[in-house]
Formats: sequence, structure tokens, C-alpha cells
Amino acid sequence: MSTPGVLIGAVQRYAWGSIEALPRIMGEQPTGEPQAELWLGAHPRGPSVLRRGGVDQLLSQAIAEDPVGELGADAVRSFGDELPFLLKILAVDQPLSLQTHPTRQQAQAGFDAESERGIPLHADHRSYRDRNHKPELICALEPFTAFCGFRPLSTAASLLESLGVADLGPAIGFLRSGEADRALRWLLELPPESGASIARQVVEACAQPGPFPDEREWGIRIGQQHPEDIGVAVALMLNLVRLDPGQALFLEAGNLHVYLHGVAVEIMANSDNVLRGGLTVKHVDVPAVLDVVDCRPLEVLVQSPDGPCFPFEAPVPDFDLSRVELTGGRRFLPSGPEIVLCTSGSVSVAGHLIGSGEAVWVPAATGEYEVAGDGLVFRARTGTSEP
Repeated sequence: MSTPGVLIGAVQRYAWGSIEALPRIMGEQPTGEPQAELWLGAHPRGPSVLRRGGVDQLLSQAIAEDPVGELGADAVRSFGDELPFLLKILAVDQPLSLQTHPTRQQAQAGFDAESERGIPLHADHRSYRDRNHKPELICALEPFTAFCGFRPLSTAASLLESLGVADLGPAIGFLRSGEADRALRWLLELPPESGASIARQVVEACAQPGPFPDEREWGIRIGQQHPEDIGVAVALMLNLVRLDPGQALFLEAGNLHVYLHGVAVEIMANSDNVLRGGLTVKHVDVPAVLDVVDCRPLEVLVQSPDGPCFPFEAPVPDFDLSRVELTGGRRFLPSGPEIVLCTSGSVSVAGHLIGSGEAVWVPAATGEYEVAGDGLVFRARTGTSEP
């Protein structure tokens, strides 16, 4: 029978992760190794363990055995027999890669094209791991900083111009003429030696006093981690965004971004399609990035909670996320699958007591359930669920 149970997440130990943030949230001792992400869901690269009735099994296995009971008939009709979202806690200590994500149509075409070329599904040089899109929403638990979406092109041109790097002239010219796509292509398609030379000059210029001091500081930090990577110049063309705890940002397909530092809850469609343009030791696929990136200037819309129970806007059917400051009890009625994550305090979810860094799986068939206690929780569910 599909009943609620405690979820045990999978920790991902990427080099850019924090040594202490996740252990602190989860009430554990640091191991001395970076811990970057806690995954809560049924993604095959890190499925959660569902502890229910004294028995442990993978959440993916529980869903496979009873998809309608676990996910609900509506979700099965919309998404098939798979959980359509993945919930994470991110602990970012060093800048991530310069990256973007495809639409569903682009993902299907890219996945099929790589399959036709005979690229193994788990090959390091494969860009499309599945046929799904990967919109995502991130909500800060602690101050969180990112480069996200193209800033106004005149401002991007002024920033690059202020560095005094003459070799950036073509990119600045394209930005001045409103052609961000040509500026991006010119930078990313530079011959390796030219790109490395310009990247060195950009980082050296960032170390000098001048306008845009915050961007210059991040240029230095990126350059220290990824010397001679032209991605540092691309990152400076993007909006620098700071989220205070509780604030959130939705990133749709084509948004070029670099997560820089901080701790946050993130929810996304259940996909592993990450197209990287630089600032990484992983596979970089410049043609794929240029195919899907949206170079239009973006007005960054930061969502700020205005009450103790706040649903963030995410205009996709795959997921929905609410932030709940709990003092007492609240009752919810699921019509699809839900994960309730506690990030501080101690709470009871459908009769299961959990603390910070712990979560409960709430199947669609549960019926009305209560979340009670004193703490901060996040309620993740499909976008087809009713409020």
C-alpha cells in the first residue's frame, strides 16, 4: 500500500561543494570532503531510499511497483511512470560551470541525434542524457549568488570596456550593436590560444580598481579556479544576482547561468541535460550551447515570500515548490506525489518526525495529511497538484 515514509537522500560529492554546509544542515560531522548536493527523488543517478513500515527500498522501485498509488493517475497520464521532478539542497563553495538547459523539443532532437551517432548514454562526451527539458527553481537557504541571464547589452558592453582589454573589441562592438548572440559566439569560438590570452587579461584587469567592483571580484575568483578559460568574460555579460534567504529564482530553458556561492533548495524537472560552455573540467559543448541559449537581455525576477506559506511561481507542469515557516500545524491534501523537506527545526509530516536535512515522501493516495512542529519546510509536488 502506498503510504508516507521517510526519504533518505543521496549525497553528491562534487569538487565545487562545501565541506561543512550540508553536514551542518543534516546535523552530521564533516568528512573533510566536499559535499555539493543532497538529491531527493527517483533520478537513476542518485535515487533516494524510501523507509516505510520498517522496510527500505529505492523510491524508484516503489514507484515502479505502484505508479498510480505513488504518483496519482493525473501524474501518470502526464508524465508516465516516473517522478517528474528532482528536489535538491545545493551547497556551492566554488563557481559551477557556465551552463544552460534545452527545451523539451530541443532535448528530444539532441538526444536522438547523439544516439544516432552512436554516443553511449553514459559517455563523458555526451551532452544529452535524456529527452526531457530541465527548468529549475532555486530558493536561498543562506545568501546565494549567481550570474544569470544576459544583462542589458549596453551595460554588458560598458563592463567589458571598463576592463581595458583591447582584444575584447569585437565582442564589445557586437554588444553595442545589440547582437549578444554574435558576441557570445565570437568569445566561445575563439581559438584556444587566443581565448586563453584574453581570459588572462580579463582576470588581470578585474584585479585593478574600477567600476563594477562586485563583478570584478567574481571575475578574479572564477579566474583562480579556471585560469585561461574564456568563460570568465562570458560570465561578466550576465546579470549578477544575490538572493537573500527565502528569495527564489526561476530559470527557464536557454537561460545562461553560473551559480557562484551559497546554500539553497533547488527543484527541477527530472533531467540531467546540462549544456556547458566553459568553466568546468567536464564536457564542454559549444555548438549545443549556441543552439539553445537565449541571448535576449533578461530582467531577473526575484520572488520574495510575503507570508509563512508561500508558493513560488514556476510556469511548468513538472513541479511546484512552496516554502512553509511552521509554528504549529498545517494540513495539506495531495493530488499528486509530494516530498516535504525540513531545512531547520523539527517537524512531524504525516506522522513521521524529521529534523533538518530530512524529508518525507507523501504518495498521491495518502489523502489529507498534517505537517506540525516548529521549523522551515519545503513542499515539493507536481504542477498538476491542486493548492
